Amino acid sequence: MAKVLLINPTVREEDVPRHVPYGMALLAAIAIKAGHLVQVYDENAWRKGDAVTRQVLEADDWDLIGLGGITTAYGAIKKIVGMAREICPRAVITLGGGVLTSMPQDMMDFLPEVDVGVIGEAFVTFPEMLDMIDAGNRDWKKCNGTISRNAEGKLVLSPMRALIPELDVLPYPAWDLFPLEEVYFKNSESLYSEEGMMAQRRLDINGSLGCSLVCKFCFHLGIAGDMRYEEAKDGGVDVAFDRKGSYTRTIRYHSPEYIVKMVKHAYDTYKIDFIAFIDENLMTMDQYSGRTWLKEICRLWHEYGLAPKKNPDGTWTGVYWGGTSHASLCTQEILKIMREAGCSQLVYGYESFDQSVMKALGKGATPANNIRSFFWTLEAGIRPIPNQIIGFPNETFDSLRADMDAWQKLGIVVKPHFATPYPGSEWYTMYRQHILQQYKGDLERFILDLGDASKSSAIICHNFNAIELVGLRDMMMSFNWRRIDEYEKIWRINHRIPDGKPSTLYPGFAPHMTLDLPEPKLSLATAG
Repeated sequence: MAKVLLINPTVREEDVPRHVPYGMALLAAIAIKAGHLVQVYDENAWRKGDAVTRQVLEADDWDLIGLGGITTAYGAIKKIVGMAREICPRAVITLGGGVLTSMPQDMMDFLPEVDVGVIGEAFVTFPEMLDMIDAGNRDWKKCNGTISRNAEGKLVLSPMRALIPELDVLPYPAWDLFPLEEVYFKNSESLYSEEGMMAQRRLDINGSLGCSLVCKFCFHLGIAGDMRYEEAKDGGVDVAFDRKGSYTRTIRYHSPEYIVKMVKHAYDTYKIDFIAFIDENLMTMDQYSGRTWLKEICRLWHEYGLAPKKNPDGTWTGVYWGGTSHASLCTQEILKIMREAGCSQLVYGYESFDQSVMKALGKGATPANNIRSFFWTLEAGIRPIPNQIIGFPNETFDSLRADMDAWQKLGIVVKPHFATPYPGSEWYTMYRQHILQQYKGDLERFILDLGDASKSSAIICHNFNAIELVGLRDMMMSFNWRRIDEYEKIWRINHRIPDGKPSTLYPGFAPHMTLDLPEPKLSLATAG
């Protein structure tokens, strides 16, 4: 049996650690069930610095050191694999998750310390790798779903790993390997609803994988069927986003029985009071199931005694919950049923309230859908949490004003994120050359610059640069219509676009073009 060390790298350092890494907790449970010895160091939770990470690496003679995460964890991953190679020369160092799957060839080039990368879903690949280690076999090209180096140092992709058809075969996550009491439960509260703010013992679960929508900003590679292998420029094989044809999708979800029994297990074992569904979109799964999935989850929530009951002091027994929704797929009926079962908050990816922007996104919703769903959710007693983005490729002054108009109708103010072409999204594939231009050809600089989209990194907007987007967002949030109107006059003069014409610089913009905009000629002080 292999000695396995899994390390969860630091991410989102500007915030406290809030979420147990669900995928890593599942892989730990799978490895333990297969008879291997597993330890976890949750660097993101403990945040004790490099000295403690080194002590963990020195603590045993590890057979495999595994890391994973999203792309924004790359900086921490780079540091950890460097230490791991120095301290544990014998260990197999492996990397998986979105950070590797979205760009396997690039990541393996950036991180020569990594022996083998896991592309896509690791539920079958990871235990196969551990069996190979036990057998003394390091011929990774024989293990589907991996990328490794041959004897000449050339990168080799093994055949693509098929997705597992049934999620219910998975064990429950090994939550006990992570610092629940010391870290995660202390950071349970979220500012999404009254119950979310008062939560003391929250855990996250994943009820489904994949999504039927084709949003161009969203990561799909490796979990939803959109990934394909294609010939690379050097004659090898690389991973690509499948944009040819009909956007194939593989939609999978746990049965309601599995989900509710897992929550009941967590309730009995850890005394949880809140569950956050981290699914891409609960409503798309409900639609895909024929409108039975959420109803059955809610019915079983009652049957298993999980429906929350408030105490006079504001605490409760049972488990409140929240997740994600979709503006065009929610119904008044299901929202009411969800609230009665304890749903207190739903995040809506409204993205924009401009019809042209929404159509270009592939979101499958309209501004009217957005507004209707907001009030339907409020009427059901659930808090709707609007998520928005600005800086879309076809963003204009009019689309920004449409957002502000909607905020006034809804009685809210939203701080939008910036449109960011994360690796693994269709935007990244479309705008890769333009991204490289902004980072002087250094792709790793772009990866290190990525955050949670609250700050600007690579800009893919055809009409506005980073400074303009930051300033316009500030003016939007203060409803400063006058300043936006004034700046549009300056912008039009600088770009020679007369009043009355669409405020679009490059209506026929191609992703490989360079957006070198002219120097400003006017300022607010000189605008007439």
